[in-house]
Amino acid sequence: MHTPTLQSKLPNVGTTIFTVMSALAAEKNAVNLGQGFPDFACDPGLVNAVTEAMTQGLNQYPPMPGIPALREAVASKILALHGRQYNPATELTITAGATQAIITAIFAVVRPGDEVIVLEPCYDSYVPNIELAGGKVVRVPLTPGTFRPDFDKIAAAIGPKTRAILINSPHNPSATVWTRAEMLQLQDLLAPTEVLLISDEVYEHMVFDGQQHESAARFEGLAARAFVVSSFGKTYHVTGWKVGTVAAPAPLTAEFRKVHQFNVFTVNTPMQHALASYMANPAPYLELPAFYQRKRDLFLHGIRKTRLKPLHTQGSYFQCVDISEVSDLNEADFCQWLTTEIGVAAIPLSAFYGNGFDQRVVRFCFAKKDDTLQLALERLAKL
Repeated sequence: MHTPTLQSKLPNVGTTIFTVMSALAAEKNAVNLGQGFPDFACDPGLVNAVTEAMTQGLNQYPPMPGIPALREAVASKILALHGRQYNPATELTITAGATQAIITAIFAVVRPGDEVIVLEPCYDSYVPNIELAGGKVVRVPLTPGTFRPDFDKIAAAIGPKTRAILINSPHNPSATVWTRAEMLQLQDLLAPTEVLLISDEVYEHMVFDGQQHESAARFEGLAARAFVVSSFGKTYHVTGWKVGTVAAPAPLTAEFRKVHQFNVFTVNTPMQHALASYMANPAPYLELPAFYQRKRDLFLHGIRKTRLKPLHTQGSYFQCVDISEVSDLNEADFCQWLTTEIGVAAIPLSAFYGNGFDQRVVRFCFAKKDDTLQLALERLAKL
């Protein structure tokens, strides 16, 4: 029997670091603070709402862009929080999670030879998405140490072939949050160009210490060229549901939906109905910053008792630490050692760089039960 030889479309992609570290954590019975998902349950009321939708027979295909009630609820939320009115009929689409939203946006606008700017370190789907679309990835580093955007470097990267730029705030993996001044600077930089913006805002409701999430939707010049990506999974502790949203001006949404309809076509019907009814109460997402800030502070209190040096977590549910005073190992080897010998799994920041840039920083996820965090901290106390 002969299997034809296949030339890989993604020859440089292997098993992700998240899969590797989770497997090692399971093997060593380590506390897994590597992968970014909660180990606690969502609101039972949300689960009951799904059951009710199923019981009512809402189990067939929904409209391709999402059920109207959910799109209307999302539009109302964006208007209330960011002052931007999106038309639910023509400017909002329900997606199978944020990852599908991002690749669909890229497929909709990137043609072979187009350049797309990514700011490193970045989420691991961005680069393969661009390559699958035939685009050229242009990597621009965020400032080492602070992870702030370097606008001189971004400006230098923009050229006649630049089709889009991807940004992410609150940022995974660094946990930094873009300021209003930085968003305005990006708006000014892009104003004279035809460059599109893909704004990954899945951690939008995890911004701490009284800061405000500066969505691209808040800025006229950015909103006019942006696909704004959000995630119900992150907001409501249901990452496995894979439901997200994209808000974009009608001409961009029209192109987005052309790809979406042949990419996934539709998204899980009963969960859309459940989310639409659940969103009638804004408290769960309005209270989320305080919920996660408490977990951040609990984890941070324990980390400060070790020789790990914590970086400032402004948003998201990640805590980065400098390992320089603990080990001479590189980030990847340190994470292997930490999992095997200490019993806590983390992720090396070098995994988020195309060239494996190592700055002696690793990332923990604190979206865990307090008992899980306390167990991890007891083990990290050995450091």
